[in-house]
Amino acid sequence: MDYQMEYRSKLRTPREAVQCVKSGDFVDFMPNVCFPVLLEEALAERKDELTDVKLRSNLVFGPLKTVESDPGREHFTYSSWHCSAYERRLWDRGLCDFIPMIFRNLVQYYKHFLKVNVAMACVTPMDRHGYFNLSCATGIGKGILETADIVILEVNENLPRVNGGFDECVHISEADYIVEGDHGPLPSIPVPAPTKEDLDIADYIIPLIPSGAILQLGIGGMPNTLGRLLAGSDLRDLGMHTELCSDAYVDLYEAGKLTNRTNYYRGKGMTGLAIGSRALYDWIDENPGVIFAPLEHVNSPDVIGRLDNMISINNCIAADLYGQISAESVGFRQISGTGGQLDYLTGAAMSRGGKAFICMTSTFRDRSGQLKSRIVPSFQGDIVTDPRSQAYYLATEYGIVNLVGKTSWERAELLISIAHPDFREDLIQGAERQNIWRRSNRR
Repeated sequence: MDYQMEYRSKLRTPREAVQCVKSGDFVDFMPNVCFPVLLEEALAERKDELTDVKLRSNLVFGPLKTVESDPGREHFTYSSWHCSAYERRLWDRGLCDFIPMIFRNLVQYYKHFLKVNVAMACVTPMDRHGYFNLSCATGIGKGILETADIVILEVNENLPRVNGGFDECVHISEADYIVEGDHGPLPSIPVPAPTKEDLDIADYIIPLIPSGAILQLGIGGMPNTLGRLLAGSDLRDLGMHTELCSDAYVDLYEAGKLTNRTNYYRGKGMTGLAIGSRALYDWIDENPGVIFAPLEHVNSPDVIGRLDNMISINNCIAADLYGQISAESVGFRQISGTGGQLDYLTGAAMSRGGKAFICMTSTFRDRSGQLKSRIVPSFQGDIVTDPRSQAYYLATEYGIVNLVGKTSWERAELLISIAHPDFREDLIQGAERQNIWRRSNRR
């Protein structure tokens, strides 16, 4: 086959390629560094020709010119499956709707329930076999593209080419149009310096992690802090099985701690998505020690549960005294999404020797500067990410507790014990009002 001839026959300018979008269409963009910036900009230029085009994506760095150019939302309506910091700001302005989901189910939503008129993805340059690599969007990319009526691929020469278990590539024969153009450096997420609270929380968790553990580290300051501290610990032969691959794993690898000898795929870590620094993208590029696969596999609790000593570490925003966990909203304000947190809570609980940790600082300051407790008597509009029936280890800078098998009054006592001391009396009074405080409980 002459794949180069087929390539040339499908090559279009971004402006030409987006002519296929019609008013009323559903248009999906790949997420994070695989977002097709040239195509999205060309689509924004067609604003006055189009009405009611429904756009979907998630974890987008921004800016979205389609959205920013249409504050009235007459031409483009944008919705996110999982909000990035940029998409959260759009939500605050009324320019982004949120679609609830669990990541392992996302592709199935598309296959069975959703309409995609046009799908657009950034991919690596085509290889000699006619394949483009889906790179850091492998976890959801192929399933969405297969659903679409029209597939447009934007070649980004800066994307890492990842090795896959399956569905990490799309063939030239599956694309309707190809576009090329210059791209700047890949966007990256800076790794924040650990706070004192991060270090205190890590001190409670690290002694509970054995050598040979397989790690799922979420995104944010606490998981990255733990990765750095584990890299300097005495632990050895750690493995990676994670929805999202971040810089923490690079630290572990460079310290000789990440060997993946205990993984199901011996010597290989598994992930579905990657967001981080240029060092991370260089590390995953053609790395035979890292496998990318669809999230319906990576995040399957059944798959996770087969891994011995599976350790899941994630952040949350708040918890109530029943053990319900919110990791995606502050009151009614959307912050992120469920993502795969519930998948890993469930899977780690099924793992022999597994543990699931949810971390948070005990307090935060609201927009007016007032100090607030992250542990509350009961939620008042906060979205529950993890039900109380799935709560496991919770940690703050004041300690760590395990809620498995605990009664309502035991949970209340344990959670109050790791709350900030200034809020404990108010929490006890709340527990008493909610009838989940025993007379014999400590004050």
